[in-house]
Amino acid sequence: MDRPTIGVLTQHQPETEDPKFDALFRIGTIARILKTIRLSSGNFSVVLQGIARMQVIEPLSSEPCLYARVERIYEKNIRDEEINALTALIRESARELIVLLPQPPQEVGAVLDNVQDAGALADLIASNLPISTEQKQQILETLDLRERLRTVLELIKRQSAIHRVKQEVATIVQEGITGSQRELLLRQQLRAIRRELGDGEGEDDEIDALQEKLTKAEPPLEVEKAAKRELSRMNSMNPHGSEYQVAYEYVSWLVSIPWKRLTPDRLEVFEVQRVLDEDHHGIEKAKQRIVEYMAVRKLRRDKRGPILCFIGPPGVGKSSLGRSIGRALGRKHLVISLGGVQDEAEIRGHRRTYVGALPGRLVAGLRKADVRNPVFVLDEVDKMGVSFSGDPAAALLEALDPEQNHAFVDHYLDVPVDLSQVLFIATANQQDKIPFVLLDRMEVIELPGYMRNEKLEIARQFLIPRQLSEHGMTPDHLEIPDDSVEYLIDEYTDEAGVRQLEKYVANLCRSVAVRLADGDSVQIQADRSYIEQVNGPPKQQMEVAETKLAPGFSTSLTWTPSGGELLLVECSKMPGKGVVSLTGQLGNVLKESAATALDFIRARADKFGLDQDFLSKIDVHVHVPKGGVPKDGPAVGLSVFVSLLSMLTRLEVRPDVAVTGEITLSGAVLRVDGLKQKCLVAHRSKIKDVIIPKQNQPDLEEVPKQIREDLRVHIISRIEEVLPLVFVDREAFQSFATVTSGKSI
Repeated sequence: MDRPTIGVLTQHQPETEDPKFDALFRIGTIARILKTIRLSSGNFSVVLQGIARMQVIEPLSSEPCLYARVERIYEKNIRDEEINALTALIRESARELIVLLPQPPQEVGAVLDNVQDAGALADLIASNLPISTEQKQQILETLDLRERLRTVLELIKRQSAIHRVKQEVATIVQEGITGSQRELLLRQQLRAIRRELGDGEGEDDEIDALQEKLTKAEPPLEVEKAAKRELSRMNSMNPHGSEYQVAYEYVSWLVSIPWKRLTPDRLEVFEVQRVLDEDHHGIEKAKQRIVEYMAVRKLRRDKRGPILCFIGPPGVGKSSLGRSIGRALGRKHLVISLGGVQDEAEIRGHRRTYVGALPGRLVAGLRKADVRNPVFVLDEVDKMGVSFSGDPAAALLEALDPEQNHAFVDHYLDVPVDLSQVLFIATANQQDKIPFVLLDRMEVIELPGYMRNEKLEIARQFLIPRQLSEHGMTPDHLEIPDDSVEYLIDEYTDEAGVRQLEKYVANLCRSVAVRLADGDSVQIQADRSYIEQVNGPPKQQMEVAETKLAPGFSTSLTWTPSGGELLLVECSKMPGKGVVSLTGQLGNVLKESAATALDFIRARADKFGLDQDFLSKIDVHVHVPKGGVPKDGPAVGLSVFVSLLSMLTRLEVRPDVAVTGEITLSGAVLRVDGLKQKCLVAHRSKIKDVIIPKQNQPDLEEVPKQIREDLRVHIISRIEEVLPLVFVDREAFQSFATVTSGKSI
């Protein structure tokens, strides 16, 4: 009985579920149905045997299946020398390809010698080649026998070349596998065998996993030896014992350190400048120094350089500068807070002698960053302490020294860790609180604080947009005009930075957010009344110079970690026996300054029109208000002298004059620190004249040009030079000015 035949055509797009005639090729195959098998899914599996080529002449119907009128394509059995030669080449090349194939079709090798017809041989080989469907259809449509034989021969040669190259590459890769990689492969196979046997994940699996991570980490040879030594010990330990857990944690740390992983640097000067300008307003000197620093790192191959240390009051952008540097370089950024750290082990790690031992913060930071070259911001380095546990600042010396940090040894790991690729940036509030040996390894960049107009620009460009975004609002919901921002700056904040200002802006945003969350349609312009409604009455009274000072009062400029401060020094006298009282949370240095000023006046009492024993009949009280602000350091001696002299001579001091400087018993005026911050607070407080020591004259270059133009700065080197500048009554001063003019008192 003849078996039924059907026509088989190839689809243009294999993913088409129900193709029509326009989705099929026109040339296909007449095939005999040998077997049909019904599958459980309801589909059929059909075994076909090709008989001959065919061509679709006319589509007839698409229901219930595709019907068409076709024409069988008959092929002539041509035999000549060229066809015989091509047939022999195809047969030989096919045998070579079968040898190269990783899993050759078995039936091809058995049938290859039995097929004598050249066309049938080409069709058989082409149907079993690992080529695309389009290529097989091309061969099916090639009716010319010679052309078909050449095409199939070319495909065989190409496949042979491809598989030959694959074998060569596999051989090279196999020869390049190291002993540790071979061990890794074997352990993976062993783990798979255990999983198939149902042994589960036991302690051996933990050790194998650590071994696999160690191979992938590619640590230095010394680290690899230490890890393998611990892994060998773990094989003989009880997995439930404490020693096993200690060893497991140790090896886990070793394999998690990024020994090889690096982030490519983007050392483009224009990019660094763009990011700094985008993230920060003002502080041009600091940004210029950072740009110069990055330019040098781009030119130097070893990438070594000084450790940058940003010093300034809170809220001026020290930590955010470190984040901007990381963003500009394309590196990961990590803040390591050192405030209050008193234990050397926080830096160098604990000795591995107990279960709770851990590496230091630097190694932990490397593990968290997962690269060898992150940006580490060492925050608040001036607030580290010293205790019986060691000096953490001294432990930082090795990490920050470019000559040593390529082999930094953490006590926990006890192997060298390369920190030379880490970009360290330190921040601090006070330079004199940083240990000298640590400061010597850093390059200080001062961020003294912002002027009033700079705070306004920062609020407009950064603070207000950021707070609106964080609270899910837009400027359509809340508008804070410039005069309201100035009101917040003047009446609610007293800082060199902008941290308090941002908090008050956040208060305004939250008040609007509550109404928005309740479904109200809100569009508020924050004027002064709304600011007081949300933030309460003004918290700060803007520091303004007094309009009139009684005898015994003088205005001084000082510096604190929060920026410049305006201090009013008060002196009073009362009947007594020469007792001198000093109050106002004064540090030791300031107490010595007050004693020096009083003794200077006593030694020259007759020159000031005073009795020699004036102190024997009175008690003197010197008070520096603002007791909540610690005051220490050489800065207030000159103002204490002016205040004492004013009290004793009953001469009033000009309220629009502020003085700063330290004095000696011989009458010299010494240099002070923080001149820029002091000039900023003087300008903010409507002071007209500022008296500074001559030794501080070079520091005036750091004062903004606008401030220098608005202030009258008087430079003195001797105490007597201050007298014509501070007193209101010049005629009364002349009684003892003649003895001081042109010479020392």
